[in-house]
Amino acid sequence: MKSFRTRYGASPLHLLLVLCSFVLAVYAGLRLLKGDTLGVLLWFVGAALLHDLILLPLYTVTDRVVQFVLRRRRDATDRSHSLTSRINYVRVPAFVALLLLLVWYPLVLNRVPGFTSYTGLPADVFWGRWLLITAALFAVSAVCLLVAMWRAHAPRPRAQQAPPKAPGRHEA
Repeated sequence: MKSFRTRYGASPLHLLLVLCSFVLAVYAGLRLLKGDTLGVLLWFVGAALLHDLILLPLYTVTDRVVQFVLRRRRDATDRSHSLTSRINYVRVPAFVALLLLLVWYPLVLNRVPGFTSYTGLPADVFWGRWLLITAALFAVSAVCLLVAMWRAHAPRPRAQQAPPKAPGRHEA
């Protein structure tokens, strides 16, 4: 088992899970390509180009701007928390909120007429709900940051010290 772990770098269970994920991806790809093969391939190529040529530079620049702002603010106030640990409390909720918007944008932006019959909800509720979910994500992230900052500044318990020796007693 050690030689396998040394050669592969992880446990056999990890290898099994990776192989199962590849099998599932191939199965899903074959099922997806059975319909409109050209349309699906164009969608994948378009999504890759959109991500690599537009979205990646956009969120890289945005991330650098946020890092710059936090670095300047940190230099002016305290140096107790690293920039990386703070910026992740902005990155994670922003990523989840934007991912939700990307997946559900036709409903959020009211671009799908007649979708009320499928969802059973009026078309104008999705924008407000997305905003509430986004606000909740950032609020939970802020609470997590406050807890992390509180734990970082909380006094650490000291190691127990030996009781002082009684006067007049000698060790044998």
